Amino acid sequence: MKNRSLIDSFNNALNGIISTFRSERNMKIHIAAAVLVLVLSLFYDLTRLEFIIVCIAIALVIICELFNTAIEVLTDTLIGIYHPRAKVVKDTAAGAVFISALLSIIVAYFIFFDRVSTSLESGIVRIKQAPMHMTVIAIVVTMAAVLILKMVFKKGTPFSGGMPSGHSAIAFSAVTAAALYSNNSAITILFLIVALLVVQSRLEGKIHNVLELLTGAVIGFLVTLLLFQIFSQI
Repeated sequence: MKNRSLIDSFNNALNGIISTFRSERNMKIHIAAAVLVLVLSLFYDLTRLEFIIVCIAIALVIICELFNTAIEVLTDTLIGIYHPRAKVVKDTAAGAVFISALLSIIVAYFIFFDRVSTSLESGIVRIKQAPMHMTVIAIVVTMAAVLILKMVFKKGTPFSGGMPSGHSAIAFSAVTAAALYSNNSAITILFLIVALLVVQSRLEGKIHNVLELLTGAVIGFLVTLLLFQIFSQI
């Protein structure tokens, strides 16, 4: 169908990107990785050339994933049943995505490795020198707060399901503790990635809904932050 205006063309293009993001798990992973890399770029002194290379690598992966999705949908629509040649077409498109992703990893390694490794070393030293009992206390208090709220809402079991999510609360308690201890963006981002993976697993497993996971994350963050503020003044 022919677009009536330039605005229609833009709208259709954005609809295609949004549709791919909603339906394809790999696109969500690519977007999350792209956001992470761009955030890292803000914290490290990249040259203009390095930043351009990073943007090109990100764009290449996303473009390949869009083409891969379009080819899969078109193949399924035209053929509708399993066919060896259709599989070859899909595998070839997936191969293009794989190569672009591999290239982006190589680019990220050469641009970020030295910078991130130096930051990680300094952050790990700070964590080792910090009093470990603070983290333990924060996690225990977070767990207690979660159990009390689960008793109030009377939904789920103490260690599975219900309002709020205990896994999300503990994960973001650890993120907050790592951020406050290390005062290091690289360490914090690594902990945040793990926490988001925990949240995603609980959401995909349909153990919690978004509100329960978000509430747990907020509780973990606030409890840990409050305890660190209190003990830092003692």
